[in-house]
Amino acid sequence: MSQTRMSRRPLLGLAAGLMAGRATAQSAWPRQPVRIILPAAGGGSSDPLARFAAQEFTRRFGQPFIIENRPGASGNVGMAAAARAQADGHTLLFSWAGPLATNMALYRNLTFHSQRDFDPIARFGAIPNALVVGKNSPVTTLAGFLDMARANPGGVSYGSTGSGSSMHLAGAMLAAATGTQLTHVPYSSPAAAVTDVIAGRLSAMFLGAPGAVPLSRGGEIRVLAVLAESRATVLPDVPTTAELGYPSVVMGTWFAWLAPKGTPRPVIVALNAAANEILDSPGRDWLLQQGLEIGGDAAGGPPESLERFLSSEIERHAALVQSANISVD
Repeated sequence: MSQTRMSRRPLLGLAAGLMAGRATAQSAWPRQPVRIILPAAGGGSSDPLARFAAQEFTRRFGQPFIIENRPGASGNVGMAAAARAQADGHTLLFSWAGPLATNMALYRNLTFHSQRDFDPIARFGAIPNALVVGKNSPVTTLAGFLDMARANPGGVSYGSTGSGSSMHLAGAMLAAATGTQLTHVPYSSPAAAVTDVIAGRLSAMFLGAPGAVPLSRGGEIRVLAVLAESRATVLPDVPTTAELGYPSVVMGTWFAWLAPKGTPRPVIVALNAAANEILDSPGRDWLLQQGLEIGGDAAGGPPESLERFLSSEIERHAALVQSANISVD
């Protein structure tokens, strides 16, 4: 039995003990198809995860759970729509670190707040960022990369998908922790940034670990470190920043289920139990293949666990945004 499965065993016992609560919720809910608002366009890393879970929820609760992609304004459009939805259990939100934590500090005039306007359901895993360089880069280790940055203050560049993205924050965090100066270059798409890294026009990039795998295997990039406490499942041979002496340099994208504030507690309890079951079902192997980390406390747990985590992440991201003087409006 794996450590991940063992670590969640008490939660499964709790879920079993809450079956009466689920039965109560199911007697009146869901009465109709359940809408899942995803604040992103189709095709991103969040979309297949949301659709996988939607199928599992549909099978468990007997009503269709339907994904509604609502992209725009770095996730703010979909977040605002979910916050305005009726809190009857027939609208849910599947979101990630950017809209739920970073945006609270990046945008001054939001019409929603991820804690004030939502009830937490459960965390649903995380994807760590990995520091990558092109195949022709002179550096082969994180130490070598930092030496290059110290020797060329501001001359080492890294790409991202925009100001305030996890890729941007990763670079700002590494620079702050190591006393280096890295030049941030925003791109309209990760593919364009990756192309420039491979071509040597860009020094580095903080790519999501799953995206780094095929490029690394193909010899187009070199992965120097994963910005995490534990090694990535899809990059088991790559050291982490924690291992290399920088335990505070942890950055990636985590995912979570929430509902509009005031959603009936029995519905929250039922959905939380189902989410924990999904993470321990045979389908967990598919989640791991997508590069989703679900071990330890990266996924599952009671709603209160997500509530505490969200509070700490909002505070952490706000401090980073402020210290790096990141602004979008």
